[in-house]
Amino acid sequence: MVDYIGVEALQGILASMGSAAFIEDLTTEIAADYRRWDEFDKTARHAHYSPGGVIELMPISDGRRYSFKYVNGHPGNTASGRLTVTAFGVLADVDTGYPLLLSELTLTTALRTAAMSALAARHMARPGSKVMALIGNGAQSEFQAIAFHRMLGIRELRLFDIDPKATAKLRHNLQAIGLGGLQLRACGSTAEAVRGADIVTTVTADKRNALIITPEMVQPGMHLNAFGGDCPGKTELHPDILRRPDVRVVVEFEPQARVEGEIQQLPADFAVTEFAQVVSGAMPGRAHEAEVTVFDSVGFALEDFSALRFLHRLQRQRAGGRRLDLLPELIDPKNLFGLLLPAAPAGARPEARVAELLDP
Repeated sequence: MVDYIGVEALQGILASMGSAAFIEDLTTEIAADYRRWDEFDKTARHAHYSPGGVIELMPISDGRRYSFKYVNGHPGNTASGRLTVTAFGVLADVDTGYPLLLSELTLTTALRTAAMSALAARHMARPGSKVMALIGNGAQSEFQAIAFHRMLGIRELRLFDIDPKATAKLRHNLQAIGLGGLQLRACGSTAEAVRGADIVTTVTADKRNALIITPEMVQPGMHLNAFGGDCPGKTELHPDILRRPDVRVVVEFEPQARVEGEIQQLPADFAVTEFAQVVSGAMPGRAHEAEVTVFDSVGFALEDFSALRFLHRLQRQRAGGRRLDLLPELIDPKNLFGLLLPAAPAGARPEARVAELLDP
């Protein structure tokens, strides 16, 4: 039997814990795993691209546990009432190869992305940052707002999306959950939203090389969380921002970021820092107050590994967790075909039934 967490079960976990506490606890898990970066067998995700989007597999292992995530990204899905991103994942035991958990990761991916965003900002944004611009007010935006309010104490959130309905949706949802002390301000443009912001988080969905943030918008000391670019040909920042001498660029896993991140726009020898070096203290996230910092995130399998392990622990702590008969359970592990034989009398062994059929 394999533990299973579906959407309904995750809703129950979040109702019990609260989304903000879940994100904060998950952040701790992710940070701990990044600190043991060298223990992981890492690879860039395998991606299948099509005109409408991408389907990806994201594997990783620390030698004891193995995980993978199946995830898609299809921006046009919303026109037909479907989600842009859906995902599920598996956590398995390396010694036996047996899966331990099958879990939904659509909602969890939004939670872990927000956790990673806030974790990076903790290490890279100026201390005392209170104002954040949130560019892109779609499916990921509420989670980002919750994470930054909880973990960095953001008090003013400036909102912009090219679709006013998305901003209205975000405002409605945030007001419904009542984030105390968080001021929401809808803006008429990206430039208006980012002006004077300490942190700028971009979570747009269009699959194109967009110039959402341009050099004249960037002010000294600003931290840019670029989370929307996650496949070849999809970016959000003008490349001249990255070329500025006062800019520090941090990525999750460099081989993957070179293909899918903001730095796909730049030469292969452009210098970047991996986040594991920052969280371990080997490299600073920010050198001084006036430095502009960029976290060029495309999402990495380690974050899903952390989320799956965290979910598995929560599932085991909950009474009545669901399990699936995903794997056959055999008295004789060498007799798989015995599952297909007619039912034996109560108490009989499958081997006896096999002998009966062979020698009636």
